[in-house]
Amino acid sequence: MSAGTEDVVGRRGGGDGDVVIAASGLRVGYRKLREKVELVVLEDIDLEIRRGEFIAIVGPSGCGKTTFINVVAGLVEPWAGTMEIDGRPVDGPGPDRAMVFQDYALMPWRTVEANVAFGLEFQRNGPPAAEAKQRVDRYIEMVGLKGFEASFPHELSGGMKQRVGIARALVCEPEILLADEPFGAVDAMTREGMQAELERIIATTGQTVVMITHSIDEAITLADRIVVISHRPGRIREVLDVDIERPRADQDVKADPEYVRLREHIWGMLKAEAFGASDLQEVEA
Repeated sequence: MSAGTEDVVGRRGGGDGDVVIAASGLRVGYRKLREKVELVVLEDIDLEIRRGEFIAIVGPSGCGKTTFINVVAGLVEPWAGTMEIDGRPVDGPGPDRAMVFQDYALMPWRTVEANVAFGLEFQRNGPPAAEAKQRVDRYIEMVGLKGFEASFPHELSGGMKQRVGIARALVCEPEILLADEPFGAVDAMTREGMQAELERIIATTGQTVVMITHSIDEAITLADRIVVISHRPGRIREVLDVDIERPRADQDVKADPEYVRLREHIWGMLKAEAFGASDLQEVEA
């Protein structure tokens, strides 16, 4: 991986690596054939993400956050503009990217070990069986599930299920980890614990991370930079450096003056839209 533990943990406000994700003039929408309208979700998005950065995207519901990472993942094509990974246009999903979902997306008939191994089964040039088993074991241990390899999803708590989802994404050793509200389905105490786990894991693996969250606190706790998106059609309102020493999740980071300043600033931008959001921009098809 691209960064060691010391490099990532000691980082302030992001790394100085080369640009790995680049969006330029991005415009994305969806067509509603029955109503004969086009729904513009993202408009004029310009964003560069450096290798090894942890980026959090915040904004009101429906502003296009998930659409953005789906474009990065190669699942949605932009209407205009470009999305590039390492200087090459995104033309579909690839092994350099993996997704962590909000709803776990585990297969109930598979054990923890088999769920984690699932991603490797579809790699065209995957590792040999012995190496694959070592990888699965390593990432299960990394997320704190050693001893639960033979357990099924219904035997796990919400936090444990999400750990399985994280291990499943990491086992493929992607360059980029995409996370869509990864802790949105767990309770508040578990959520804070999982934030600490994710910070520790990414400090070890060094991936570039793009995470969507509705929580300003979570964004400040985890991210090197925070991208604030307006309501639909989503536009970037501001990109903010998080200049707070790591590790953060295990510290009393909420008492840090910079944390308080950032939180008030971001909430000030979003609160009007959160309580008075307008409808999607519609254009006749």
